[in-house]
Amino acid sequence: MEHEVFVPVTAEALRQALGDPVRVARCVPGLQHDAEESAGPLSGRMKVRIGGHTITYRGALTLVERDGVFEVEGEGEEVRGSGSAKLTLTVRLMETPDGTTLAFTGGSRSEGRLAELPAETTIAAARRLLDRFVARLGEETEPPEVAEVLPEFGPESPGLDGETVSGEGDFIIPDEPPAEAAHARRTMIGRSAEEVDHAPPRGRYAPVPAPDTGGARATLRWVAPAAALALASAVVVGRALRRRK
Repeated sequence: MEHEVFVPVTAEALRQALGDPVRVARCVPGLQHDAEESAGPLSGRMKVRIGGHTITYRGALTLVERDGVFEVEGEGEEVRGSGSAKLTLTVRLMETPDGTTLAFTGGSRSEGRLAELPAETTIAAARRLLDRFVARLGEETEPPEVAEVLPEFGPESPGLDGETVSGEGDFIIPDEPPAEAAHARRTMIGRSAEEVDHAPPRGRYAPVPAPDTGGARATLRWVAPAAALALASAVVVGRALRRRK
C-alpha cells in the first residue's frame, strides 16, 4: 500500500513529534494505552473499524528513525478471537512550500477476521486511519495560543504613592486622603471593631439631625401666660368702659 497525506506543518516540527512515542500514541486513532507500568507508550488495545466490523487488537507498535525515514512495526492479537495481524510501514517527510507531505509505504499480514475481508476494504480503512493520524499529528505540533494582554491604563503601568498613570487621560492617585476621611480615620484609631462598625458616619454622609423641639417648648412656656394676661386685661378694660357709659 502507498498513501500520501499533506499537512500544513513544517517537516522539522513533524519530525520532532514523530520522535516522541508519547505524542505519537495520542495521535493513533482507537489506541488505549495499557495501565501497566512496564508497558510502553505505544502498547495497549487498538480498535479498528473495517467494512462495518469492529475488531480490537492487543499488542504494541515500535517507531524508529533511520536516515531521515521513520520505520513502524506493529503486531497484535484479537481480543475476541484467535486472529492476529502484523504491520510494517515506512514514513518519509517531503517538504513543500506550504507544509509537508507524509509518504507512507507498507503492508500487512493477517489471520482471522481481518483476512476474511476484501483487500479493497482493508486498504480503504488503512488510508482513513492514516488520514486521521496525520490530522491529529498536525494538531499536536501546533503551538499553544497566546492570550493577548491589554494594558489597563495605557502605555504606562499604575504607579504607587500618588504617581500619575498615563492613558487617554491622566488618572491621579491622591497623596493624602480627603480631610473628612483623615478625621474619621484619626477618630477611629484605638477604638474596638464593634465600636467602629456601629459608629455613625461622618462628613457628607452623616445623618441630618432632627429639628430641636426644646426651643419651641420653652417658647410656649412664656407665650401661654402672656396670652392669658392679655385676655384678662381686655375683659377688665371692656367692663370699665361699660360702667362709664
